[in-house]
Amino acid sequence: MTRRQTLFGILSLSLQLPFARNASAQPRPKVPIVELLDAGERLEWWAAFRQQLRELGYIEGQNVAFETRYAGGRLEQLPALAQELVRSNVAVIVTGGTAAAVDARRATGKIPIVMATGSDHVSLGLVASLARPGGNVTGMSSISSDLTSKRLQLLREVLPKMSRLAVLWHADNIGSSLAIRELETATRSVRVALQNLGVRTANELTDAFPAATRERAEAIFVVASPFTFPERQRIGELALKHRLPSMHGPFEYVEAGGLLSYAPSYRDLFRRAALQVDKILKGAKPADLPIEQPTRFELVINLKTAKALGLTIPQTVLLRADQVIE
Repeated sequence: MTRRQTLFGILSLSLQLPFARNASAQPRPKVPIVELLDAGERLEWWAAFRQQLRELGYIEGQNVAFETRYAGGRLEQLPALAQELVRSNVAVIVTGGTAAAVDARRATGKIPIVMATGSDHVSLGLVASLARPGGNVTGMSSISSDLTSKRLQLLREVLPKMSRLAVLWHADNIGSSLAIRELETATRSVRVALQNLGVRTANELTDAFPAATRERAEAIFVVASPFTFPERQRIGELALKHRLPSMHGPFEYVEAGGLLSYAPSYRDLFRRAALQVDKILKGAKPADLPIEQPTRFELVINLKTAKALGLTIPQTVLLRADQVIE
């Protein structure tokens, strides 16, 4: 190689290096951020959501990113959390619980919102109709309040002579208050006296059970909420301690010691919410995606709890159970 060729090679390399450095410094393409906003901290349900997205080809850190904001049952934190996520420039917001959906919608009318759970969407002003949401909100309906009458019916099949019922619920949760109105109507129609046990703190929750026994309640109806979900094992223990058969929504309460539950699978609702997120990330608009409603509901019975309470579950109820815990 001649001296002239060597000098030419060095000069060419020096001219290329700045371009190489600039190319390597280029920022990687931004991936869409999916915000998970939960009034509680239902990690089991969110795990099902993430798994469904993985099965659809979304790999965290590669073509999607997640941000989580969980209120842990402290609903007063939701408005501030919702405002934070709006400033984060997220692609879509996924909400767990009616209260989270309401606060997310108050915070933004532009960012797509997918509800993984919730009910009474029209009456709360979240959507124009279930078939045509018409705004930036779509998702799933857990139709929780609509199932209240069915849960009462099942409880009365197990306790046909029941005349006094206590209801335990989170007094600050808008979704729970809708279920309470439904239960008040249902108990009046069958002449069952209803004792209202609205609670706001863990201490009030503990005190509710002796209050129920003082009023001679024969069972307790637990309205599911972000506040009661993490307390489900303690609720099961307290109900057993005070000899109160309990009715619940999500089956996780019965896994933790409750007697009966009747609801759709919430893990399935979260998986189906992931399908709607996929559509939105591919260009669909929430206004054009109908609210989906569950078509299958699960009756779960804890026979171990029934035995501890000295109860015999009627065969007609047992035969309809989707799962029996022994």
